[in-house]
Amino acid sequence: MTWLELGDGVLARRHAELDLTTGLVLGAERALVIDTRGDREQGAELAAAVRAVTTLPVTVVLTHAHFDHCFGSAAFLPAPVLAHPACRAALERTGATQRARWVAHYRSAGNRATAAALAATEPVPPDPAPATLDLGGREVLLVTPGPGHTDHDLAVHVPDAGVLFAGDLLESGAPPDHEDAHPLTWAGAVAALLALQADTYVPGHGEPMTPAQARAQHDELTTVAALARAVAAGELTGAEAQARSPHPGVPWPRRRDPGPPAVS
Repeated sequence: MTWLELGDGVLARRHAELDLTTGLVLGAERALVIDTRGDREQGAELAAAVRAVTTLPVTVVLTHAHFDHCFGSAAFLPAPVLAHPACRAALERTGATQRARWVAHYRSAGNRATAAALAATEPVPPDPAPATLDLGGREVLLVTPGPGHTDHDLAVHVPDAGVLFAGDLLESGAPPDHEDAHPLTWAGAVAALLALQADTYVPGHGEPMTPAQARAQHDELTTVAALARAVAAGELTGAEAQARSPHPGVPWPRRRDPGPPAVS
């Protein structure tokens, strides 16, 4: 694992586990870490990698509450840990369930070291992120584009470098994960990121993306949204919509209740 420089003082780090991509943004006075990996040992590895690059004080921003992006945050304390205002509640609501599920997954896969590290990890509840962060000579925008991959996605835009860290609103190398998704609005959230006109879009998993690659995924999400509207309107069943969907595992909405028949 090595740092990939995307711009002056803007780096991404690829991780073999779940093909996760984390970020590091350097200012004159502070450094910003974007996502912290999936357990306390993975977080410690990332913290050491950050310290190999910079000795600046660190702030952490989490893109969302899925364990692989945020369970490593304790390694960065006492640094501030920030996220979408709804991320803390999501983490408190789902953290224990996520941990139990993935500990079982790693044990069944024979990866006992990762299972043990995750079982011993307590996630750090984040504080609400402001709209901007001043890193000293560099302003970073913290963008909340609306429900998409989750109901609390947050993206990090570095305007002076033309780089945007999208979290799992975008994914490279595999279809986006729809388990907790909002299929009716995800395309709109990505459209809000495209409107920022970054030169490079960093997904939560996989290689950095060009604007054209990000637009192509937006087009797929637009197709999913149209299918979801058809399901909600009763024009398609969920099975019919899934057969036409560019992505697997979409949580199709329920058909809207038309209400009682009109009285003549």
